[in-house]
Amino acid sequence: MKESLEVLFEKMNHLKILVIGDIMADAYIRGKVERISPEAPVPIINTRTREIRLGGAANVALNLKALGADVVLCSLVGNDSQGKELIELIKSEGIRPEGVVRSNERPTTIKTRVIAGGQHLLRIDDENDAPTTINEQAQLLEIVSKLVPEVDAIIFEDYDKGVIFKDLIEKVTTLAIAKNIPVTVDPKKRNFLNYQSATLFKPNLKELKEGLKLELDPKNKEELVVACQKAISKLGVKGILLTLSENGMAMDSGDGFFYVPAMPRDIADVSGAGDTVISVATLCLAAGCNSEQTLFLANLSGGLVCEYSGVVPIKKDQLLKEALKFLS
Repeated sequence: MKESLEVLFEKMNHLKILVIGDIMADAYIRGKVERISPEAPVPIINTRTREIRLGGAANVALNLKALGADVVLCSLVGNDSQGKELIELIKSEGIRPEGVVRSNERPTTIKTRVIAGGQHLLRIDDENDAPTTINEQAQLLEIVSKLVPEVDAIIFEDYDKGVIFKDLIEKVTTLAIAKNIPVTVDPKKRNFLNYQSATLFKPNLKELKEGLKLELDPKNKEELVVACQKAISKLGVKGILLTLSENGMAMDSGDGFFYVPAMPRDIADVSGAGDTVISVATLCLAAGCNSEQTLFLANLSGGLVCEYSGVVPIKKDQLLKEALKFLS
């Protein structure tokens, strides 16, 4: 595998990926607390910096772009100033936003974190997670019909904010199967059972247990084997990549069951690790990797990105360096 890694990473530069899902702005207000408010027993923060980053499905797109892929987003934002700012940020990162619909019926999703002295004091969510309207659905269905035939792989990145709906899943999957395009899924509760025929389904342990009413010990390999087989059968998908946090990852995708333990890391922040994992796994599948290769790189990337504070994309050169070092 070592000899083929450089070839694989070069191949990523020629892949085009469609990301469908809930995009959002991750906003950060950082400052210093020196006193308590006289109006209520709460800290007063003196703001030093404000920052906006791509979040949700847009962070997945950012990871894919950082790995060399050409990326197009399909999602919804509000027809507001925040939506305009988010689209401009997407463009500035070299991500194609032509699949992003401006909606008059919902605001742009913004998650604002207030941080002082390294301590997370508060998060403020501006969002509407209601299901898509008939008009929004029609626009999204029209867009995916044009975009799907152009790409090498598709990711459904679901944050339960309303963008993804059953007809959209069925439309995309049907088009993808006809073109032999892999479809990967990072699920949430609302559509958990609706991704039949997807190529790879990537829940975490909590999502799998809740979604399928399963009980399993992530440290018991035999239970993991059975759970993955049950998940594939019940969900009607072709393969599963199960993330197990500090217990590693497991994968069953038609060419056997594989398990890898988590690699020792100096963990700074686990935020966004799932976005990195689905990005790397999708690129591996699109490049023709088998399950063992896909699992190895997905697990390595998920651990590596946790060494950085905040939601950040994986660094391609560092991932390749770490993979070569591990295999040496």
